[in-house]
Amino acid sequence: MKNLFKKISIALAAVGPGLFLIGYNIGTGSVTTMAKSGADHGMSQFWALVLSCVFTYILMVAYGRLTLVTGRTPLYNFKHEFKFGWILALYVLVALVVGELFALIGVTGIVADLLQEGIKIVSGGTVVHTGWIILVIVVLMYLLLWFGRYKQFEKVLTVFVVLMGLCFVLVFILLKPDFATILKGMVPHIPDQPGALGLIAAMAGTTCSAAVFIVRGTVVAEKGWTAKDLPAEKRDAFVSAFMMLFLSGIIMAVSAGTLHVMGLRLNNTVEMIHLFEPLGGKAAALILIMGVTGAGLSTIFPIVLIAPWLVSDYLGKPRDLKSPLYRWLILLGLVFCFGTLVLKQAAPALMIFSQAFQACILPAVAIPALILLNRQNTMKGITSGWKMNLGVIAVILFSFLTTWFAIVDLI
Repeated sequence: MKNLFKKISIALAAVGPGLFLIGYNIGTGSVTTMAKSGADHGMSQFWALVLSCVFTYILMVAYGRLTLVTGRTPLYNFKHEFKFGWILALYVLVALVVGELFALIGVTGIVADLLQEGIKIVSGGTVVHTGWIILVIVVLMYLLLWFGRYKQFEKVLTVFVVLMGLCFVLVFILLKPDFATILKGMVPHIPDQPGALGLIAAMAGTTCSAAVFIVRGTVVAEKGWTAKDLPAEKRDAFVSAFMMLFLSGIIMAVSAGTLHVMGLRLNNTVEMIHLFEPLGGKAAALILIMGVTGAGLSTIFPIVLIAPWLVSDYLGKPRDLKSPLYRWLILLGLVFCFGTLVLKQAAPALMIFSQAFQACILPAVAIPALILLNRQNTMKGITSGWKMNLGVIAVILFSFLTTWFAIVDLI
């Protein structure tokens, strides 16, 4: 048994950057979006999830390669490789930070609501104000980020990701969804219903996220990888993208095989607990709460690191978590966790908006990658082949499509 755990630990350590991005990518927003899509439209939008994960793999490999070969992180490359590149880099930095702050408010609000619901179920009705729950989360996160280092962050995220995955699989087993409906619904089409385009954009935004690719460069740099590690980087990207597809697909399938069959719609994550409890009992409800909470905490953690990392990326300065700038930026980010207490907009709605907003940033991230990957001087002769170029072009076309979906839905 010890040897088994040792092998698992070694395997997880080998895909550290991938685990970091799984933890960031599969959060409460992803859970809400996939569950809502499954409940409202069955598995008819599964094609969008598959494409998003395939394109996520392509761009993760692309940005990993760009960082490992050049030795520079993405925004720094934008700034120095393009004429007026500082404008592009600054735009991406500001757009990502704004989008992530909205996401942070939404994620924390959903996690607090879920923990409040979990406490009520366990205690028999005791209600703890979400403000106190958020305060505990913020204090614990700040202490971890104050004293921690990247390797420790990987270990914490590994716990969250494993917890999340096990919980979703257990809920799938407990609820016993209708497999015939799941398989039948996988025929690709776009439902002619209000909000369907927005959901597709949100699915693309939460999976094939611009932030994932920019941060990808930073996490492979933190890992200490170089151009010699390109094969390992590629494997890591595949594991990350595959797990994103697997976990997101399970969440969608659970809703499609239960709620969709019963004709029930889903509006928010807490409502999902109430809808699933009669089907699987309190055990299913508590396991689901644990899974979504794990997903949320694994997302809050990287989000508050994004602004400091992007600033270091843009300025080309070392990433020092113990510097005053980092600590102030992390504290400022965590303050936004309390935003759900003052904003009238519901947390799930903020999540959907932030994901659709992310879809609009993707073209500004994908197009520069295609250009830089084919520059001989920049890539030191290790340029992309036709397969990689074709893949990135497909990502760009997909990004324009989902951007259009997001704009139509938001209007």
